[in-house]
Amino acid sequence: MTEHKVYSRFTTELKVRPDDIDMFNHVHNSKYFDYVLAARYEQMETAYGMSMEQFMEMGYGWVVKTAHVNFKRPLTLGESFKVTTGIMSMDEKSSKVSFDIVSSKTGKVCSDGWFDYVLIDLKTGRGMKITQEMIDKYSI
Repeated sequence: MTEHKVYSRFTTELKVRPDDIDMFNHVHNSKYFDYVLAARYEQMETAYGMSMEQFMEMGYGWVVKTAHVNFKRPLTLGESFKVTTGIMSMDEKSSKVSFDIVSSKTGKVCSDGWFDYVLIDLKTGRGMKITQEMIDKYSI
């Protein structure tokens, strides 16, 4: 029987900036990717105890292999929102991370989805196996 790990979820608060707004006066769809990546960047240091800079100094990097985003409600200029992320699954090949973006004003989900990350060796640019030590580090 395969053990199903449960991973923690972490929340980062952000705010819509003027350069996030598109011609329809709401956040451009591409910015939602930026919000998730900004949250994960912050959470690597504050939640997992290893900043992205430290991770890169060890020669590692995460790249997005696949992304799935559901756009449910728009965010607008100056609006505060929370990005909650958490690992759904992790094995030696990839790490699947779910997210939701919730408006602080309405409490409603504006976007949700998941990203599938692969680990790369920064020297070669090639994918590499995620070690058990790394899996244990993220298993909080």
